[in-house]
Amino acid sequence: MQRTPIELRHLQTLLALRDTGSVSRAALWLHLTQSALSHQIKALEDFYGLPLFVRKSSPLVFTPAGKRLLALAEEVVPAVDEAGRDLTRLAQGTQGTLRIAVECHTCFDWLMPAMDAFRIRWPEVELDIVSGFHADPIGLLHQDRADLAIISEREEGEAVDFHPLFRFQMMALMANDHPLAGKPYLDAEDFRDETLITYPVPDDMLDIVRQVLRPAGIEPTRRTTELTVAILQLVASRRGLAALPLWAVTGYLERRYVSARPITPQGLTAELWAATLPAITARPYIGEFVSLMRETSLLTLPEIELL
Repeated sequence: MQRTPIELRHLQTLLALRDTGSVSRAALWLHLTQSALSHQIKALEDFYGLPLFVRKSSPLVFTPAGKRLLALAEEVVPAVDEAGRDLTRLAQGTQGTLRIAVECHTCFDWLMPAMDAFRIRWPEVELDIVSGFHADPIGLLHQDRADLAIISEREEGEAVDFHPLFRFQMMALMANDHPLAGKPYLDAEDFRDETLITYPVPDDMLDIVRQVLRPAGIEPTRRTTELTVAILQLVASRRGLAALPLWAVTGYLERRYVSARPITPQGLTAELWAATLPAITARPYIGEFVSLMRETSLLTLPEIELL
């Protein structure tokens, strides 16, 4: 009987290729180099003498051979994952809580799909978002008011485990007819005589202030509002400028509601991390929730880079 070269990792790779649509994004998802992922696929292709997908297709197109293995992956991988969770439940129990504190006003577009997927996999875990905006979500962990915090900056010296999520681009937003819309990018000086429209958070929590304006000695007038759509309405009516994640405003940009430009020639990037106390990190479902947040963000958000 001939032994098959097909391994679970090959099937996981095929699912990643299906879900991400490209070799590069699938490699990010699986924490592999693009070369290592390509080598996996080539080994199978060489064994069977058949290509599994069309090279340089975008989004990626599977061949009949690739579709056959993909069907196998869709059957086998979820069953293996479910068996692993069942074994974990037998070994460590099934009950628990996962209370999430969110520092980021714009996190919910990608966080909710991750929570929905988690509820299906871990129905016994009580999952909830700690209500309200929190300027110090790490403090909520120490006060036992939250189990996991989503934050924009790691704090050195904290007795906390930090889990990398993703890096993204911040964009300057202005009205379509604003004079600054004619520039290829905005620098710090462009904000000097403008009103900066933000969420009601401290200066230290704003990347545009911390990384760009404060080092240049610029303190523009601030106007705040709780809602993203309210910020964009104010921007569209020439009440000021804003700086928001590209993924939070893509739909508005596609409809030409406002205009966006990079901030500085190099662009302004920001990061998101998950934080848990070490005792919480040891819970069997925490690692899976972090993985789900990374996966759903990679699938749903434009132009992000996994950390």
